Amino acid sequence: MTTIGVIGIENSHVDHFVRHLNVEDRHPGFTVTTLVGGEPERREVLQAAGNGLITDIVDNPADLIGKVDAAIICTRDGGKHAEQALPLLKAGMPVLADKPLAASVADATAMIEAADANNALLLSSSALRAVPEMADLRGASEDRGATAFVNVVGPADPDSEYSGLAFYGIHEVEAALEICGNGEFGEVKVQRADGCIVATTQINGINVTITFITKDDQGQIKFFATVAGRRGITQTPLTLSSNYNAPMLDLFVEMLKSGKAPVSNENLLRPIQLLEAIITQL
Repeated sequence: MTTIGVIGIENSHVDHFVRHLNVEDRHPGFTVTTLVGGEPERREVLQAAGNGLITDIVDNPADLIGKVDAAIICTRDGGKHAEQALPLLKAGMPVLADKPLAASVADATAMIEAADANNALLLSSSALRAVPEMADLRGASEDRGATAFVNVVGPADPDSEYSGLAFYGIHEVEAALEICGNGEFGEVKVQRADGCIVATTQINGINVTITFITKDDQGQIKFFATVAGRRGITQTPLTLSSNYNAPMLDLFVEMLKSGKAPVSNENLLRPIQLLEAIITQL
């Protein structure tokens, strides 16, 4: 059995991972066994949902070393991911960092370098990269022709307690990169109005606009993408199902089985670089 410890248990994504692994048995032999910290009531809820397989509680991320085979970091604040991940990566432990990988390029670089130096596997991804609509949005299509313009719209709050724009904004950034082939981005320009931030750049030579909308007291918008070619346009919501974390978990398990990282260091770092460029302009 491959045992997994989870850090940041306040996040609802932990419920997904526990359900997929311990209840639905989507990946036989891979099990969440250990929780790190958190409120006692929350631990009890997860243990009750974990099919009797979550048997250990530890106080700190480093306490997972020697206790489990791999770790998932779900802490909402990406600004804490590096301090939580680095001891594990330096011990050679595989780590899945739920979005974002980190809240700064410096932290993300430190995590990647620690993984490389200690032959540890590191993965992070927005769930938007795997939504059903993405297959049609990537690259050229017969109806649209070659992609000339991309706009991704979604919720984000620059004043979020979880490292500001990084908390939800990483979704729009990663979706734009995925649609454009994860290529290099150009100069970033940002405009800000009440409740709205609009960032423009080029990715792989494609004109890109990323729009972040801050929710009001009535709720928040959903994720949406527009891709325009020379002869057609596709406009679609980006649909997150009740199992939207399953594709990322699939990648993580396959990484553990194969011993090979499915995402290059370059593609791990680029979303954080683009996000930081946007935040710097703000």
